[in-house]
Amino acid sequence: MALKPRILLVEDESGIADTLQYVLATDGFTPVWCSTAEEAIRQFQAEPPALAVLDVGLPDLNGFELFRRLQALPGGSQVPMVFLTARSDEIDRVVGLELGADDYIAKPFSPRELVARVRTILRRSARVGVVAAAPTPMAQVPVTLSAVCTRAIWLLDEERHQIRFYGRLLELSRYEYGVLRLLVQKPGRVFTRDELLLTVWGDDNDSFDRTVDAHIKTLRAKLKQVAPALEPIRTLRGTGYALSETLPETLS
Repeated sequence: MALKPRILLVEDESGIADTLQYVLATDGFTPVWCSTAEEAIRQFQAEPPALAVLDVGLPDLNGFELFRRLQALPGGSQVPMVFLTARSDEIDRVVGLELGADDYIAKPFSPRELVARVRTILRRSARVGVVAAAPTPMAQVPVTLSAVCTRAIWLLDEERHQIRFYGRLLELSRYEYGVLRLLVQKPGRVFTRDELLLTVWGDDNDSFDRTVDAHIKTLRAKLKQVAPALEPIRTLRGTGYALSETLPETLS
């Protein structure tokens, strides 16, 4: 008998938590409710869930900071996460997406809608996992070399899901890695937003319009920390993004 997916629910309002636990349980999931961030971290450390639902307004820690701490735990970067918030401000949504969240739901919401989104995200994660596990031409290349760039600007290690830029290891979220991996494999090739959504997230219809833009923004910030004067990712207005083919071989 297949195990029911374990859903970590971090919500300090007991009424909302009770309703969500009920609909998740009746829909084939095993909900684990925590009313504080501290308790959520303990539960996550004991057993990483299939997915985590995080309220932004927790009593002991901001939900965005809890997201960062969970991501830093062993296996945390592989767990899909959804934010719940009482605010619908766009800035909150963009912050959540830039952090690498999989979805963002503003209260009030339909519990059935949340369950539907949970199912969609888990299906999407499963498809992306299958694609990532499949052997590719890049995976057959020694990980100390880049099969795409003739210069040692980008070093792609697919086994470890790591990318180095001018020798510096980049600290990337799951989706940042997926986007940059595609760009690095084909410098100069223009990827549309729909292509990136479909390839990295698994389903362009289930993602926010600004998801790709938010992750490109955080990628650029991380690349700037290594090479402040360079613009490795080009924007083609109205089309998409491409990796620059004119980067210098070394940083002066």
